[in-house]
Amino acid sequence: MAPCIKSLTKKSIKPSMGDSGKNVRCATFLFRIQNTGQSSSSNSFIRFVPNHQRQTIIPCVPVSRRYYQHNYTGRSKLNNKSSRVKYALGLVTGIAVSLGFGWYKLKRQVCNCDDRKQDDLEDKITGLERESHSLTIEEAIIRSRDLAKRIKDESGSPGLAVSVSVNGKEVWNEGLGYADVENRVPCSADTVLRIASISKSITMVAVAKQLEAGTLELDKPIQHYIPSFPEKEVNGKKVTITSRQLVSHFAGIRHYHTKASKPNTEEETETKKTIKSDKKTNMKEAAVQTPEKSEYFIADHFKSVMESLNLFKDDPLVHEPGSEYLYTTYGFTLLSAVLEAVTKKPFEKLMQEYFIEMGMENTFLDENTPLIYNRGRHYMKNKNGRLINTPYVDLSYKWAGGGFLSSTRDLVKFGHVMLYSYLHKSDNVTKQQRDTNLKDDSNTRKQKSEVISMPNQTKTKTPAPGFLKTESVQLLWKPVAKTKCAWDKFGYYGMGWAVVPEGENCGHCHHSDHIVSHTGGAIGGSSVLIIKPKDCGHDNTPPGELQGVVVAMIANMTSVSLYKTAVKVAKLFEEASS
Repeated sequence: MAPCIKSLTKKSIKPSMGDSGKNVRCATFLFRIQNTGQSSSSNSFIRFVPNHQRQTIIPCVPVSRRYYQHNYTGRSKLNNKSSRVKYALGLVTGIAVSLGFGWYKLKRQVCNCDDRKQDDLEDKITGLERESHSLTIEEAIIRSRDLAKRIKDESGSPGLAVSVSVNGKEVWNEGLGYADVENRVPCSADTVLRIASISKSITMVAVAKQLEAGTLELDKPIQHYIPSFPEKEVNGKKVTITSRQLVSHFAGIRHYHTKASKPNTEEETETKKTIKSDKKTNMKEAAVQTPEKSEYFIADHFKSVMESLNLFKDDPLVHEPGSEYLYTTYGFTLLSAVLEAVTKKPFEKLMQEYFIEMGMENTFLDENTPLIYNRGRHYMKNKNGRLINTPYVDLSYKWAGGGFLSSTRDLVKFGHVMLYSYLHKSDNVTKQQRDTNLKDDSNTRKQKSEVISMPNQTKTKTPAPGFLKTESVQLLWKPVAKTKCAWDKFGYYGMGWAVVPEGENCGHCHHSDHIVSHTGGAIGGSSVLIIKPKDCGHDNTPPGELQGVVVAMIANMTSVSLYKTAVKVAKLFEEASS
């Protein structure tokens, strides 16, 4: 008897790929077969195979149970073998692709490593090229402005003015902060401020002029020009002070009152005890009570240079003249008295004449009564570190050593005067000869209509002589033995100027560039002037041209160290001009 299907149960449905590549449903069914008249051993497992053409029931391997499982795959045995081959090929292909990708990645890493090494090498080469490649003026200004902002911020100065010239041309003039904090007046290169001891360098122009005129001899005793100045003794021995010693700080004259320069008197000792016991005394009161500060804050006006000599002329010398170096502002006060005796003019009028001749229109004596336009305010800090106005001071007792006002523009002009005179040897043309030449030129112009100029005739212009003779500047800028520069450990002091010779003290150590400078510190003022000549030789300097960098900086606050910043700025612009 033929078997009949007792029941049919659907077990699962899963999608699969058929022969045609299309999705075909795959199902598994359980059939319960009931045989009629047959033994259980004759029960058969049958598979229901649906396909796209027909549906059949195929008897299969006999089983012992009465439940039979049908698995539909949608593929024939031939297709199953093909799938295995394809799977194997895909597996091999995947492995090959994986190995290839791994090899590519490893090779890429090696290449990247080589590229980084190449980039590092190129960076090093670029760095060397950048070092050898000079800066532009614009880049030098940007970097110098950052340096100026640093020192201003570090010191807390309200304002800072900067001027720089390269080869005689002003390339940067700028002011940072305020010239007047209370009235919010911005600082500029034209702001007039205290230049302090740079006044010594300007005073040396008057000294050099008198040397060239033959009216001053550096080695004559001071009493030759100022008979009223007391004779001096050291250890019971009479000594002589000369102008040469004054200009190089070798005369032994004291600076502002210090322990080294003035022995303690009963009055001074009592004052110090009072200050020590009263720890709550504010800075201003202590400054007034301390003998060292009492002269620094002098508010009395001195009608003449001779009157200001009364401050120190009767004091003993610190050491024998010519034996030691001792920086002193009072030595230049005595020098200004010598200049008055030589020129028969008040020192103030003499210097004002030189200011005009050198084109320094914004340089003045620090007087309180005259109206001086663009004059800035001066500041200091109290014991709590807060900004305050400086007390009133009168600098008439030290015009020559620290009593001038100026702007950074004017200081750069002064630097041009010195640099031009240093680089160009003058033909010793006197004023009388120049006047004669001017008259000849005037007569030539009157006869111009009668003169027929030749077509190939060229007119050569003779360069103007320097304000000073080259020999005079060389004398001022010559380092003096046994001197030292307080603001540059590699420098010396000349005559009214600090000089750093070019060279190195030891092999492969610090190399010093040739720099001529002076710094200044006053009540409410700090300053620096740097001249960096390009020593290409006097014969190689083009006629009428300047070769070098000049930097001037002024801050309107006490105790701001500007020298190192100015040197860095000078080197940047020197690199930009090379």
